[in-house]
Amino acid sequence: MSLEILGWGPDLDVSLSSLVSQSSSNNLVPGRVVRQQRGLLTVQTAGAAFLARASGRLLHQAQGVEALPTVGDWVLLQPPASGDGEALMHAVLPRRSLLKRREAGSEHDAQLIAANVDVVFLVTGLDGNFNPRRIERALTVAWSSGATPVVLLSKADLADDAAARVLEVEALSPGVDVLAVSARTGLGVEEVRARLPPGKTGVLLGSSGVGKSTLTNRLLDDARLATQPVLAEGDRGQHTTTHRELFVLEHGGLIIDGPGMRELGLWGDDDEGLAQAFADVLTLAAGCRFNDCGHQREPGCAVRAAVEDGTLSEERRASFEKLQREQAFQRRQTDAVAQREHKRLERNRSKEGPARARLKRGE
Repeated sequence: MSLEILGWGPDLDVSLSSLVSQSSSNNLVPGRVVRQQRGLLTVQTAGAAFLARASGRLLHQAQGVEALPTVGDWVLLQPPASGDGEALMHAVLPRRSLLKRREAGSEHDAQLIAANVDVVFLVTGLDGNFNPRRIERALTVAWSSGATPVVLLSKADLADDAAARVLEVEALSPGVDVLAVSARTGLGVEEVRARLPPGKTGVLLGSSGVGKSTLTNRLLDDARLATQPVLAEGDRGQHTTTHRELFVLEHGGLIIDGPGMRELGLWGDDDEGLAQAFADVLTLAAGCRFNDCGHQREPGCAVRAAVEDGTLSEERRASFEKLQREQAFQRRQTDAVAQREHKRLERNRSKEGPARARLKRGE
């Protein structure tokens, strides 16, 4: 398989040349991470696919989980000596984008979802899964990645008000494409495919049971991925997909499917994402009398005035405030962890200095 099929471009040629010139090994080859399951990565090179793990040097130099490879990453690896061994990944090439969230159950750990994606398809079902506040949160996460979000309202064949829902989501996500789709009937599938021209990568993001794997199968014109019906009680989705995998579509586009996510916690550096997802609220806020207006009871608050005259819904204002608080809290948590890690490294360096001096003196 040629690397161009997997999305390789001229920008990566430059990065590859720089990394190879810095390496002492002469048998490193580039490849793309195409599958991730419980920490096991599969990397596709031009010649073969290998199970791969990060080298000790890569692990040692990583300044956190964000520096480690994930599905969609381009890596530089050393193939195994034998055909059935593990390859060693020595470096991660610079990314165009990185989709991540706060790891469920953690206050200071990030979970990587996919790298080097061009489009984030935010999938929400019209069979009981629909929730505007969840869409706003997902848009914040997607915009933060550096990719372009597109909202997919799936299972449109089961809804009587699909067109009205499209208009509702368009109102809370100005400038974002919103598509009603049905993998069963084919509605909107070609519009999804059109947003993935040859060499471009998309990723599906949504809760369990919204139809991500079914849509992937439809895009592939194949039933490669197992699917399960949604549980009737509360329209709860069942976890079917247990890994993340990149697929090459027949026309040349690429799509990443993965497990459903009930939680999409914001990470500490989501400023741009929040600004993009709530551009309308921030535009209103620019008209507030005070620069530090909290949009509560302050005089001259343009945001409150918009709520009162019906220009802005109270639900959207409250959603913005909630995500803003969550982001600020998360930033404090990650900053505190970073400060502790910095102090630990400084202590270690101060201890290593005298020890190295003694070694030089032969003591």
